[in-house]
Amino acid sequence: MSSAQLDALSARAREDLARLSYPARPWVPARRVDGRAVRDVVIVGGGQSGMTIAFGLAREAVHNVEVLDRNPAGAEGVWRRFARMETLRTPKHVIGPDLGVPSLLPQAWYEARFGAGSWEGVEKIPRPLWHDYLLWLRSVLDLPIRNGVSVEDIAPFGEDLLEVTTRDAGGVTKVLTRSVVLASGIEGAGVWTVPDMIAAELPRGLYAHTSEPIDFAALKGRRVAVLGAGASAFDNAAEALAAGAASVDLFARRSRLPAVNPYRWMEFSGFLRHFGELPDALKWRFMRRIFTMNQPPPQPTYDRCAAHGGFRVHLGCPFLSVREGPGGIAIETPKGVVEADFLIVGTGLRVDFAARPELARMAPHVALWGDRFDAPAGEADPVLESFPYLGRAFALQEKVPGRAPWVSRVHCYTFAAMPSLAGSAGISALKFGAERLVRGLTERLFLEDAEAHLASLEAYDEPELNEAAARGETRALAGEDRRC
Repeated sequence: MSSAQLDALSARAREDLARLSYPARPWVPARRVDGRAVRDVVIVGGGQSGMTIAFGLAREAVHNVEVLDRNPAGAEGVWRRFARMETLRTPKHVIGPDLGVPSLLPQAWYEARFGAGSWEGVEKIPRPLWHDYLLWLRSVLDLPIRNGVSVEDIAPFGEDLLEVTTRDAGGVTKVLTRSVVLASGIEGAGVWTVPDMIAAELPRGLYAHTSEPIDFAALKGRRVAVLGAGASAFDNAAEALAAGAASVDLFARRSRLPAVNPYRWMEFSGFLRHFGELPDALKWRFMRRIFTMNQPPPQPTYDRCAAHGGFRVHLGCPFLSVREGPGGIAIETPKGVVEADFLIVGTGLRVDFAARPELARMAPHVALWGDRFDAPAGEADPVLESFPYLGRAFALQEKVPGRAPWVSRVHCYTFAAMPSLAGSAGISALKFGAERLVRGLTERLFLEDAEAHLASLEAYDEPELNEAAARGETRALAGEDRRC
């Protein structure tokens, strides 16, 4: 690894960005209300999505932006927390956070770090290296990310602003902004779920969700059960086996594992860029199919588990009951009772605004798919119905028009955007989703300030105003006629 090569790449990337900066003039008029500064956009979440959206806004010369992340610097996103796959599931050639700048591509970074030609030997990007790439990208772009800041509430303020309540080590702060972007990860519009039969019957120390910290070293020599057959369930099973678990039993309701991954099918420009323009009936049919197919474990992940003699898969075997017994955890299934010492729950998440404190205020006012679309006979889907019904730029919509117009200033770039715009908060759709979102944000900023821009144009006949405009000061001389 050559730090000199990485430094050279960083310098080249900054030079490329400078060359691509036209038009560079800041154009959004600054606002203050009662002496308080107003942000143009507040982004909740500083992982790959939040970073990319902030980068996209900066490329459009919108710099009055703040990115808030509750995690310490360097711990944003999932990659060094609960993502436990060995490599990314997406192909190595996927792009997105770079926004089409060649010197910012993952390949450019990888070859600067590991040498020319090293990329050819990569099948899929190792998960920890993707995290390192994102940290490098953040440093090169110098993004306005504030770490250790949690968002506790989002409320309307006046007719056209939002007030974001935040908390950090210094206490509570309220920030005014024109728009908010939720880029808070796959679960950013809901919560990870644990079946009631588990939460009600087992002490907290006997189980963990796949999204939580797990001390895998403590599972050495222990009997582990895993509930769920998705990719993350297999990832956690593999981690437990690698740590020396005596056995891992994985249970699934499905009678067979999914054979294909619909998220790989989605990876073509037509779908990812234009899905949002489809009529609702077609969106519904696409998403019902995708959600029904589910995401299987990649073959290398399955092989990683199967390499251990103590690994067993129980298909068509849902949990009937779970209880703590003298031998550990007793799990009743249609095929008998299985005992375990620890249970890993891989049952996914539930989209539910009301379950998140920062979104609870808006929850009663947000339109869901169940409010806007009547599924044809035989195509009803309670899960899809619970997802928010989003506008074309990921904006929330009012459940009852006219009662809470402020919710449209909140843009939901999380997994909850899937049925509306095929934006999954993952890597594959990031290139297209960030572009759509940034365009929507800048469109609103311009349209709302159109009168101010017109006033600026009408006053643009004085040399000193020409100079001011060139410096980005888009203010007009009100009340004076200087055309003589």
